[in-house]
Amino acid sequence: MFGKRSNDASGRPPLAPVAKSPVRAEAPDTSAFKGAALQPASAPAATIAPLPASQPVQQAAPRREEPQTKRKSTRNEAYYDTKSQVFSALIDTIDLSQLAKLDAESAREEIRDIVNDIITIKNFALSIAEQEELLDDICNDVLGYGPLEPLLARDDIADIMVNGAGMTYIEVAGKVIETDVRFRDNSQLLSICQRIVSQVGRRVDESSPICDARLPDGSRVNVIAPPLAIDGTALTIRKFKKDKLTLDQLVKFGAITPEGAAVLQIIGRVRCNVVISGGTGSGKTTLLNCLTAYIDLDERIITCEDSAELQLQQPHVVRLETRPPNIEGEGEITMRDLVKNCLRMRPERIIVGEVRGPEVFDLLQAMNTGHDGSMGTIHANSPRECLSRMESMIAMGGFSLPAKTVREIISGSVDVVIQAARLRDGSRRITHITEVIGMEGDVIITQDLMKYDMLGEDANGNIVGEHRSTGIGRPHFWDRARYYGEDKRLAAALDAMEKMTS
Repeated sequence: MFGKRSNDASGRPPLAPVAKSPVRAEAPDTSAFKGAALQPASAPAATIAPLPASQPVQQAAPRREEPQTKRKSTRNEAYYDTKSQVFSALIDTIDLSQLAKLDAESAREEIRDIVNDIITIKNFALSIAEQEELLDDICNDVLGYGPLEPLLARDDIADIMVNGAGMTYIEVAGKVIETDVRFRDNSQLLSICQRIVSQVGRRVDESSPICDARLPDGSRVNVIAPPLAIDGTALTIRKFKKDKLTLDQLVKFGAITPEGAAVLQIIGRVRCNVVISGGTGSGKTTLLNCLTAYIDLDERIITCEDSAELQLQQPHVVRLETRPPNIEGEGEITMRDLVKNCLRMRPERIIVGEVRGPEVFDLLQAMNTGHDGSMGTIHANSPRECLSRMESMIAMGGFSLPAKTVREIISGSVDVVIQAARLRDGSRRITHITEVIGMEGDVIITQDLMKYDMLGEDANGNIVGEHRSTGIGRPHFWDRARYYGEDKRLAAALDAMEKMTS
C-alpha cells in the first residue's frame, strides 16, 4: 500500500501540500501532533468524570464506567508513546497531497488502512480495543478536532469548556463536570481552535486573540487566546442537539405546561413582537427556535446574529452574520449595521439572535414600523429588568432622548416578554409570560399571563414547582389573536391554565 504513494527523490512524501488540504487547514502542522498526549478519540462516556451525588438521574452510567477509567490511567504513558510512534510513521508514509483530493470518509478509511499496516509492521502489542482507539484518535488528529471529537459526537452535552490544555469541563443535564480529555500542550489546543475558526473565515492568534465562530452544525464557538487568556487558550462551545427541540418536548421536560405551550404557539403565530429574556444557558436560543416553528411558511424572515446559530425551518429565510475587524482594524460590520440594512431588504419578520447593544433601538423602530412578529433575545433576570436593560442599551448608544420617550418606544414596540431561567438543580423553566400593556405616567405597565412558582425540592434535590395562571382571561393581544382566527384557541388555553391552577 505504501508503494502506491508518490514520494520525492529522498523517498519521503512532500509535506508542503498539506497546508492546502481541503479536509482541514491545520492538518499539515505535524509538530502539533507528534508526541501528543491526547485522550483516545473513541472514548465515549468512559472519559467523563462521575456526576456529583446531587444528580441521581445521571449517577448510574458514570459509576459503571469508573473502573474502565482507572484501567485506562495505568496505560496512558505507553498508549501515548505508541501513538506518537505510529503518527510519526504515518506522516513519513502517506502522500498528503493525494489525501487532500479525497472526501473526508475516504480519507479516514485510507488513514485507518495505513495505520493498521504500520501497527502490523512495527509489531506493536495492542489489543483490538486499544487498536480501535488508536485508529480513531489518529484520524481525529489529522482530519477532525482531535480530543474534542468524542465530546462533539455526544448529544447529551450542552457545553464544552476548555480551560487551557490540561482542563476540560462539560455541562450535562444542567451540571458542570470535569472530563479526562486533555491536549498535549497549549500550542495543539490553539492549532485546533484556529482550525475551527478558519472554516468561517475568521482568525485567532496573538494579534487577534478573541474570536466568535461556529461549527458546521451551528454550535456556537468562542475562543480567547494568550496573552489575554493567562493559563492557555480558553475554548467554549455551546453545542446544538442533533434533534431540534420543539415546544412539545419542552412540555415533556416540564419547562412549560401544555396550556402555556399553546399560548406560546399563538403568540408566535399572530405576529406578536417578542423578546425572550434570561440568563446565560437558560435556553433563550432554544426557545426562540421553538417559537419560529409557528411562523407561516410564506413569510420572509431575516435573521441577524453574531454567529449564525438559529435553525429556522421556513423556506424563505435570509441569514446575516456580523463580521469582526481585520488585522488593520477595518472592515467591521456590527449588529446595528445588519439590523439597519435588513430594513431595506423587505423583511416581514426580523429576528435578532442576541440584542446586546444600541441595535436594540433599530429593532424597536422596526417593530414599530410594520415589521410585526419580530423577535430577539436579551440577557436579563426578569421581564421588568429586561425592559430596563433595553432602556439602558439605548442610552449607551448615544441617543439623547428623554427617558419617557424611550419608554414609550419600548412599550409601543414590545408585545410580550418571555422569561427563561436555569434553576439551581440544572433544570430549565419558562418562568414568565408577560405582556407589555402601555404607559401609565412615566412607568411601563406589564401584566403576567403565567408565572412559575417554586414550592421546594424533593428528596433528590430537584426543584418542585408549578406553572400557574394569573387569572387574566383577556390578554392585551386578544384583538390580534382574533384577527388571525386564534381567539377561540387562546381562550381555551387560558381557561385550561386557570382550571389547572385552581
